[in-house]
Amino acid sequence: MSMKAQTEAMRALAYVVASAMDIARRDPDAGLRAKHQAFADMMIPVVKGWSTETCIEVASVGIQVHGGMGYVEETGAAQLMRDARITTIYEGTTAIQSNDLVGRKLAREGGATAREVIKAMRVVEGELAQAQGEDMAAIRTDLAAGIKAVEDCVDWIVVNYNSDIKAVHAGSVLFLKLMGIVCGGWQMARAALIAQKRLSANEGDASFYRQRSPPRAFTPITC
Repeated sequence: MSMKAQTEAMRALAYVVASAMDIARRDPDAGLRAKHQAFADMMIPVVKGWSTETCIEVASVGIQVHGGMGYVEETGAAQLMRDARITTIYEGTTAIQSNDLVGRKLAREGGATAREVIKAMRVVEGELAQAQGEDMAAIRTDLAAGIKAVEDCVDWIVVNYNSDIKAVHAGSVLFLKLMGIVCGGWQMARAALIAQKRLSANEGDASFYRQRSPPRAFTPITC
């Protein structure tokens, strides 16, 4: 379930950023293009860095669940681990991605785009407050804690970047991972909300939506 939840969160965030890139390129509204371009620019290092680091963890768990057979080549699990391991290097090392995130993408614009993302996440938090069920309330609690952690980090980075750049960059990889976890959880929360609505309306593929609506298969990603 952990492997499934993390994989779906990574895919969802990648799709959202890819969509933003399409809008930034094609939408007739110049203001909307600029807004989505800023979002994509900030999130690209997160998608690259968090996804590649997390895929190593997922592949490692894949070996673990095979037990001793995990190292037997016929399972393919060990090859997946080897393939995953290089991704944190050839996309640009994780530290390169995190330096880009905190320096070029966050500090340079005073955290403006990051705060817009925080606002968008808080909208979903508000929707969770209106949703039915203890499980949705639990998702809201975890998401709210993640959003607060991101907000605190953004504020600290903006305030301290010019006066203590070494301290900011020393924690940049952990901040990148935090952004990935929370933004991935944001997308999974959106999925849970949509799934609950579709199930309540008896619309679409019920089996598909039940896998994304708590408590059956949805596991909140916490930080």
